[in-house]
Amino acid sequence: MRSTGTLRTNFFGVSLIALALLLPGAVRAQSSGNGLTNLIDSIFSKNATPPQAATGQGATGQDGASPPWSGEDGASGHPLMTAAAIREAAGNFQNCVAGMWPDAARRNISRENFERFTAGLQPDLRIMDLLDSQPEFTKAIWDYLDILVSDARLAKGREILAKYQPQFDATEKAYGVDRYIIASIWGIESNYSTQMGDRSVVQSTATLACIGRRQAYFKDEFLSALEILNRGDLRPEQLRGSWAGAFGPTQFMPTAFKRYAVDGDGDGRRDVVDDPSDLIASTANNLKKDGWQTGASWGYEVVLPQNFNFMLADRAKAMPLSQWEHLGLKRANGQPFPQPAEKAYLLAPAGAEGPGFLMLQNFRVIMKYNPAEAYALAIGHFADRLRGAPPFVQPWPRQERVLSRAERLELQQLLAQRGFYKGTPDGQFGGQTREALRGFQASIGAPADGFATSEVLDRLRGR
Repeated sequence: MRSTGTLRTNFFGVSLIALALLLPGAVRAQSSGNGLTNLIDSIFSKNATPPQAATGQGATGQDGASPPWSGEDGASGHPLMTAAAIREAAGNFQNCVAGMWPDAARRNISRENFERFTAGLQPDLRIMDLLDSQPEFTKAIWDYLDILVSDARLAKGREILAKYQPQFDATEKAYGVDRYIIASIWGIESNYSTQMGDRSVVQSTATLACIGRRQAYFKDEFLSALEILNRGDLRPEQLRGSWAGAFGPTQFMPTAFKRYAVDGDGDGRRDVVDDPSDLIASTANNLKKDGWQTGASWGYEVVLPQNFNFMLADRAKAMPLSQWEHLGLKRANGQPFPQPAEKAYLLAPAGAEGPGFLMLQNFRVIMKYNPAEAYALAIGHFADRLRGAPPFVQPWPRQERVLSRAERLELQQLLAQRGFYKGTPDGQFGGQTREALRGFQASIGAPADGFATSEVLDRLRGR
């Protein structure tokens, strides 16, 4: 779950996929690298590396534990991500860890436990490659949804809802958070506890606290992980997860655990790994504290009128549903909007040729859990499907080809040459690129939907 201002990655890779789709280059809210990093490695990266657990010095690759560090400079170009800087910091790793004892003491961690939980720690330098990885290819949003909202995952989700009905009943009563959303997060983050990651959270966060470009952030995560162990909420063997430190079925970061974890069954521990009551209640507490509105939807699929002004498809341009209706938008299933006064913003993730969605407050809450719109859309849709709703009504433009990183970089460079893009071209598409693309599309009389296609790239090339 979320830790403000960083990228979150879990074992299955979802969050990074979502970022690669809609917010590449943005920083993940909950964990550093959040989401399904290893799925990125195995599906979306040209040079795939199978996910494996890191043991001991994960940088050596001995005993088949984990692929070794590449020994190369990081793709970010950050001075702390050069190979020389990484080697120098790795050489000082033990001193760095030992130097955090005064901070640990201020958090009431005993000296005995500090020594116990840090004994024999070695850096896992493979994490440096993962921290700066830039997949050559990404998946289209429709492929992303196909992977996550699958029949097999839905079937398992319904089993989970039935198996833990008393826990879901109690949580809904206590927190007012929709059980289907919680079950959706559980299913998408860890495929219902089957893919949570197997790296030591202490080792991963210690590595990142002492080496690389995110040391200040991960120092807090490392010390928070030690607090969890010191308090006895979890045992060391339970505190295993992604390379960025997210753990458990719904992928808590250590700092998020401190803020949101609750003891759902009153046994004195907050076990979000193996205790369903604590897991379900803690995930609900997270959403509730982030502003979840009880009884409200996350959003609606809508049909857009011909010649719609896509400049209105902007998260900052929220309007009452009644006003969107006045502009010609209608629900895709033909039903009326239940609360016309509710404010929503329009999301068109596949441009003018794909479906549109009006997003409400609860969608924004899901985005606090993970700030990628593709991820939040998957969570909302998966929850609706668990509830018994049908798939989306409108088709996706599956004929469109996803641009490679080289093509994305070229698109930004061409937009910059024409005066539309003011940033530094990096092959990663965020809001600034979409706005620049909209400006170019408007200048040539095309729908200004900000959706990057090979056709738009050819127009920029002058073809």
